[in-house]
Amino acid sequence: MTFEIGFQGACAPEELQNANAIALEINKRAAAHPVFRSAKRAAHPDQHTAWRISPEPFCISKDFYRYLSDLGDHLLAFYRSANKLYQEAAHGRQPAWILEYLDRGKPEHLVDYGRMNRFKNQLPGIIRPDLVMTEEGRAICCELDAIPGGMGSTASMAEEYVHHGFEVVGGARGMVEGFARMIRDQIPENPEPRLAITVSDEAGDYWVETQWLGEQLNTVGLRTVVIKPEQLHYSDNGLFFEHEQIDVLYRFFELFDLKNIPKAEIVTYLNKKEKIRVTPPFKTYLEEKALFALFHHPALAAFWEAELPATTLECLESLLPRTWLLDPRPLPPYGVIPGLFVAGRPATGWSDLFKASKKGRQMVVKPSGFSPLAWGSRGITFGHNVPAEEWEATLKAALEAFGSGTVYLLQEFHKPARVDVRYYDFFREEIVPMQGRARVCPYYYVVGGHAELSGILVTVCPADKLAIHGMVDSIMVPARVEGS
Repeated sequence: MTFEIGFQGACAPEELQNANAIALEINKRAAAHPVFRSAKRAAHPDQHTAWRISPEPFCISKDFYRYLSDLGDHLLAFYRSANKLYQEAAHGRQPAWILEYLDRGKPEHLVDYGRMNRFKNQLPGIIRPDLVMTEEGRAICCELDAIPGGMGSTASMAEEYVHHGFEVVGGARGMVEGFARMIRDQIPENPEPRLAITVSDEAGDYWVETQWLGEQLNTVGLRTVVIKPEQLHYSDNGLFFEHEQIDVLYRFFELFDLKNIPKAEIVTYLNKKEKIRVTPPFKTYLEEKALFALFHHPALAAFWEAELPATTLECLESLLPRTWLLDPRPLPPYGVIPGLFVAGRPATGWSDLFKASKKGRQMVVKPSGFSPLAWGSRGITFGHNVPAEEWEATLKAALEAFGSGTVYLLQEFHKPARVDVRYYDFFREEIVPMQGRARVCPYYYVVGGHAELSGILVTVCPADKLAIHGMVDSIMVPARVEGS
């Protein structure tokens, strides 16, 4: 599925005559705004954000907006089908090697917990893909995140740009109101649930923005506290903060970090006894990037074709990059790695890649999921950006890690298209242009079996950066639709 490049980037100059004033006002307000303050300060002492300030939202085409509006339900269908694939494998109706990969390195008690029948249909309530647009006009999903950061930052930036007269996707309150609807949908029998968002030390970088999000959720009528795990109290009747019982716990921590959560076994017990609802569910396999590899595996093609509507299948085949699991076990003499070619020939083993040319290693190596290196652009190696010796060493280390329980992936690299944006340069005291590459992160909240697009965060990094993420040289803004 391809379409014309969906990025418009900056407004036309005549559309924004007061760009300097807008950027300076945003910076002024940022000085008093907890979400914008950060230890990662920009180079200029007068700048109060941890990223470059654009005077406008990022403009996307109407076609790309329609694509993103539909994408949430396609991704929800993918999660639903992946959930079924795992369960069928657990009951012997799909190949056992599916479990071998998705459960590898996981504590047995956590694997067993995720297989409990009472959690059978539970899926993540938030879906955030990390998207790039190629020069050919193809959207590529680098990763799919069910526990994303940036919700508070995106919500606060949306408010900021709406304050300056822009229309942004989701509106000023879309991120906050959508989150509230998602939480209420977790226990529809309780119209006034009490929510606790618990943030682990590992996710501490998101503490301030999550606190702000909690405050905003209270303003829309969802009783919310944002706390550290150790602030929770337990009894046989449920989970409490101070003297008030918690109905829904939103866990802002990855499952590899569960061992570091105080009294985590009590939370899982109360969740099992339905004294509390925890979201996202304790299902390690739904937090694995390895699902991309399973989607593209030819042995599972019939399953995906049977489970997914034709439109969803077409969308995902274009969206999800080719991905392979780095399993060091040898293939038979006549075996090949499905879909992987080196110098135009089918790969008969990973060693074929060791001496690949720079052009032949336009690929990424990354940990799959159950690892502290599997989020925040950590643990990623771009094959064409490192010397041949380092590439070979990276592959060998990733293959060796398989034996200790960590699954690494090999994934096609798709170069993002260049986009034109602009920002306020505090040294030159004026708006300056920047050519960069963008990552588009739409946030979908699942309500009533439908994935609602509630906001979009766009991060634009200088064109020479390969990993696109929040940094002092990046521009971070919400998105607007052309003509709005």
